[in-house]
Amino acid sequence: MSSRVYNVLFLCTGNSARSIMAEAILNQIGAGRFRGHSAGSHPAGAVNPRTLELLERNRFRVDGLRSKNWDEFAAPDAPVMDFVLTVCDKAAGEVCPVWPGQPMSAHWGVADPAEVEGSDDLKQKAFTDAFMTLRTRVNLLVNLPIDKLDRLSLQSELNSIARQAA
Repeated sequence: MSSRVYNVLFLCTGNSARSIMAEAILNQIGAGRFRGHSAGSHPAGAVNPRTLELLERNRFRVDGLRSKNWDEFAAPDAPVMDFVLTVCDKAAGEVCPVWPGQPMSAHWGVADPAEVEGSDDLKQKAFTDAFMTLRTRVNLLVNLPIDKLDRLSLQSELNSIARQAA
């Protein structure tokens, strides 16, 4: 087993819900093997309170989570990413910055729970559904035999994760 730590960047437009959830989930589930980061093309400036509440209720750490621009991770002193994963349809269609090191990338689209209107129960269900989908996908990612797969096989596995956990 490799002792290498893989950097993963989850991208979304607002960086207030889905990408934040994915970052927190990966940092806990993949601790020691993966380091999760998140950012947005047009960050909301704050993490959605429902996101923080959901993560805390499920015993995920929320310290240090913040809404940030993806430019932070394109800077020369930023950590080199091994994987860049978009988690919303808006970010998937945008032109992303050039990431040093040619990281693997995939689109793991998840419906935006922050856009759901209606009752509190309906909103909570949307956040829970997004969380469960992302937790399943992150679980699949951390269990890939990354150090045993060639680049083409790994790219295929990353793409199939979104289909398996849809």
